[in-house]
Amino acid sequence: MPAWSYSSIKTFEQCPKKYFHLKIAKDVKDEPGEAAEYGTAVHLAAEEFIRDGKPIPEKFAFMRPIVEPLAAKQGEKHTELRLGVAKTDTGFAPTSFFAKDVWYRGIVDLLIVDGTKGWMVDYKTGKNAKYADMKQLDLMAGALFIKHPELETIKSGLAYVVSQEFPKKTHTRDKLDEYMSVFEDQLYNLDAAMDNGVFNPKSGPLCGWCPVTSCEHWKPRRK
Repeated sequence: MPAWSYSSIKTFEQCPKKYFHLKIAKDVKDEPGEAAEYGTAVHLAAEEFIRDGKPIPEKFAFMRPIVEPLAAKQGEKHTELRLGVAKTDTGFAPTSFFAKDVWYRGIVDLLIVDGTKGWMVDYKTGKNAKYADMKQLDLMAGALFIKHPELETIKSGLAYVVSQEFPKKTHTRDKLDEYMSVFEDQLYNLDAAMDNGVFNPKSGPLCGWCPVTSCEHWKPRRK
């Protein structure tokens, strides 16, 4: 099975056929739309503010109440931190993002380390936190415990910078294996699809946005 990430396993969960064309066959590309480009700009503004002290642009002023306290927080700050995890016979081990043995890849928007305590933030540009997926935080916390053996606790949050919502969770090292298995069922199904070579399509409300236009469920979006 190829290395996986939160976004790739969610793509498989949404539609195995879409996953196949994007990640295995690689015969289509998912071009970023306006929403994705906007999210990239927001992430960059937050990263440059915390890492370099570059002022937040006025068009993103709404995110200052969230990022300013983070910048002022004590501790060593890491922005856009790439994580690689290998899965061995004896458990999980840290590895580089593009290593041959990488099993899971993730990118943490912000990590603050202060001794044995950590704070981890993932920025979101959605309208609200109604569909916040706390499993994403579990997975990233597990990977951080693997990369940073000094950390005993991690306070994590999904920072919805537009709606000013901040779903939070506290993670502890003793539950590392639990965090790394939150997508165990999906990974089992992905393994089965890889073994059988069967990636069945799923119909859903996002089919009109899918780049796999050859799919039987694809149809043009309504304007």
